[in-house]
Amino acid sequence: MDFGVVLQTDPPASSVVGLMRRAERRGFRYGWTFDSAVLWQEPFVIHSRILEHTERLIVGPMVTNPSTRTPEVTASTFATLNDMYGNRTVCGIGRGDSAMRVAGRPPNTLARLGEAIGVIRDLAEGREADIGGHRLRIPWVRDGRLPVWMGAYGPKALAMAGRLADGFILQLADPYLTERMVKAVRDAAADAGRDPAEVTVCVAAPAYVGDDLAHAREQCRWFGGMVGNHVADLVERYGAHSGAVPEELTAYIEKRAGYDYSHHGRTGNPDTAFVPDAVVDRFCLLGPAEAHIEKLRRLRELGVDQFALYAMHDAKEAVIDAYGERIIPALNG
Repeated sequence: MDFGVVLQTDPPASSVVGLMRRAERRGFRYGWTFDSAVLWQEPFVIHSRILEHTERLIVGPMVTNPSTRTPEVTASTFATLNDMYGNRTVCGIGRGDSAMRVAGRPPNTLARLGEAIGVIRDLAEGREADIGGHRLRIPWVRDGRLPVWMGAYGPKALAMAGRLADGFILQLADPYLTERMVKAVRDAAADAGRDPAEVTVCVAAPAYVGDDLAHAREQCRWFGGMVGNHVADLVERYGAHSGAVPEELTAYIEKRAGYDYSHHGRTGNPDTAFVPDAVVDRFCLLGPAEAHIEKLRRLRELGVDQFALYAMHDAKEAVIDAYGERIIPALNG
């Protein structure tokens, strides 16, 4: 199993670079960042510094979207980083939540997202792509490689990930929901004539190692609120009890009153008080190292190829170190 760390690009950028270097030393293979231009610093500038100061780490956004940057700009950015640092990037992409809504725009449609996946990958790898009827190719790309991984929750998005994406990003670590959603992605891949095993599965969630479970929950409760934004979209589209989306995912947002993105992804976010302890426990990895190892082994059995831990709490260094010293060796030893 691969391991990644996910960070917000809060200033100073040197701290983000330092944590990524620490993660690489501890055995992490992937370094991810949020991508929301107003809320945090520009990630691709920082990605360049991360790549410069690491040797093997694969770097990318979790997740970008096809509107705050047009697909050709995104492709050129990745192609430039790959040319400079040797194909060490991955493009995580989704409809766009905070990046779009903070700017007063709704998230992208799935149709736009699906088109962008192919365009970004083709251009970044040196092939010609169609953009609105105009054929385009980046002439200086040589031997470029860019896997494009798609974030998804709902049935149509899961099917699109299976049909089009190189990888599937699921932002929660609940084994029941993981099993259900991985199956949906792989079934869609098979229906499209693809080898389902070729779709990399990445589960991303906060991890907090320690015996004080109450404190860990408070440090990670924000995540239930972040996921709740996507769930609210699904409920609006499909209904809370339609069967299209499992109630194990939708039921907990019944008391959700609203959301202020100025607190997005932050410990102590006041808009996440509605998230019950049981959801924090299901969606995150909490407790002593042994509890993390047990849950990760279960996720691996369900077909998860990478666990990317959100380090957005008061123990970033300690959790990265605990994973490097005890948890990663137990999974990969």
